[in-house]
Amino acid sequence: MRSDVIKVGAPAAPNRSLLYALGYTKEELERPLVGVVCSYNEIVPGHMNLDKIAEAVKAGIRAAGGTPVEFPAIAVCDGIAMGHVGMKYSLVTRDLIADSTEAMAMAHQFDGLVMIPNCDKNVPGLLMAAARVNIPTIFVSGGPMLAGTMNDGRRTCLSHMFEAVGAYYAGKLDQDGLEEYENNACPTCGSCSGMYTANSMNCLTEAIGMALRGNGTIPAVYSARLRLAKHAGMQIMELIEKNIRPRDIMTAAAFHNAETVDMALGCSTNTMLHLPAIAHECGIELSFDMANEISGKTPNLCHLAPAGDTYMEDLERAGGVYAVMKELTKKGLLDTSLITCTGKTVAENLEGVVNRDENLIRPIDNPYSQTGGIAVLKGNLAPDGCVVKQSAVAPEMMVHEGPARVFNSEDEAIAAIYAGKIVAGDVVVIRYEGPKGGPGMREMLNPTSAIAGMDLDKDVALITDGRFSGATRGASIGHVSPEAASGGTIGLVEEGDLIAIDIPNHTIELKVSDEVLAQRRAAWVCPEPKIKTGYLARYAKLVSSADRGAVLE
Repeated sequence: MRSDVIKVGAPAAPNRSLLYALGYTKEELERPLVGVVCSYNEIVPGHMNLDKIAEAVKAGIRAAGGTPVEFPAIAVCDGIAMGHVGMKYSLVTRDLIADSTEAMAMAHQFDGLVMIPNCDKNVPGLLMAAARVNIPTIFVSGGPMLAGTMNDGRRTCLSHMFEAVGAYYAGKLDQDGLEEYENNACPTCGSCSGMYTANSMNCLTEAIGMALRGNGTIPAVYSARLRLAKHAGMQIMELIEKNIRPRDIMTAAAFHNAETVDMALGCSTNTMLHLPAIAHECGIELSFDMANEISGKTPNLCHLAPAGDTYMEDLERAGGVYAVMKELTKKGLLDTSLITCTGKTVAENLEGVVNRDENLIRPIDNPYSQTGGIAVLKGNLAPDGCVVKQSAVAPEMMVHEGPARVFNSEDEAIAAIYAGKIVAGDVVVIRYEGPKGGPGMREMLNPTSAIAGMDLDKDVALITDGRFSGATRGASIGHVSPEAASGGTIGLVEEGDLIAIDIPNHTIELKVSDEVLAQRRAAWVCPEPKIKTGYLARYAKLVSSADRGAVLE
């Protein structure tokens, strides 16, 4: 066993003495030691139940003959961090999580790992760590939140809550109406109930083969979630016995499967940051161009919130991620020969799976659209690309041209939006919010939700070198690369410049001549860094561009 280095022989006697100090018995140390990486905390709704998940995982490990050893991982609640300096600290935790988990796993020589994440950066951070350490590993998340219910019976969720703030500022909702959303949008523990980033990544963990069926969709409050956790604890022992490792599972073909499922589900644009970063740790490079290639042949089968009015609990009832994958196999869009954490192939996993609700998971021959949920646009404004969740864009905004309204921070933009200074036809440009310029690449859920809440999402586009929450809808185009702080064209845009967006043709153009742009570039001076000390300052010096997954170099 890998853990023998700290358990066996005279040289390991000091190590054993410390393990005995923890209360472990000789019998327990003769079994494989399985690290249980638990992201429990008391500030993230999606993580408040993870102590229960960890206990279930540990029960499963013991039942299958292993010794569980729990240690923590951090997690930020993006919703609570939204709209203030705290959002600068969200994306950057992905690397802290990966680094700290790698350190713990290597320092203590576990034989295997069970990762228990749930929210936005926690899932990809632990997948990155799994790829680095490359010992048998399985994932089981905390599960999604149930949708809320308003007083009149309408279902609701966090994206409606953020949009309600915009409606309030527009005079379309009073204080009592705002408080009704507050009290109903988030009714249970779990990752927020739509196809936002956390649920997108938990679903893709199934699709890539690192989690058991139901990981992305079984609600947090269901007892089936505890049974899933016990089975994950049991299954890690089989992975250890067979020495099936993350890089055996997360191959280039598996990432292509994940991107295909991403397009069919209509996942968050943040997957375009996280999948390349995880692949990078596996020694695989995923390009923006590949996303369009996969999207071009993958029908969009699901319209969960914010694109539609269905939720994760509905997807679970319809058959979950596996039912979506089964539809995709009907057109040969997945490689079903790949090994997964079940010890079986994708094809074996999908045997007997049926789509139980063809209104929620559209049949492959009757999709919402013939192309996937995400598109990458390129042009002189974003030579290296930018990303839009096209499945959540109104038909009226798929092609749009309008004058730029330029802001050098999210804070400036949201103040203008709340003050009613943005009008139909505008293209809001928010820059110096990229990985380096932010630093930390803040999500822009406040401005996009304000625009939607003011009923301007069919008339106004928003472009940024920052990023968007999975709860964002509308013509919200993020990850503009190169970013402004790296000398990207987005830093040269001036108030009133015309910007042309053509999502079906994957183009985005600043309608300013090359000669004028050259003059502006010659005069451009990069602003002083917004933060000059601490972790964010170090992060800004190391981080790559968004089109490469904002990985640290």
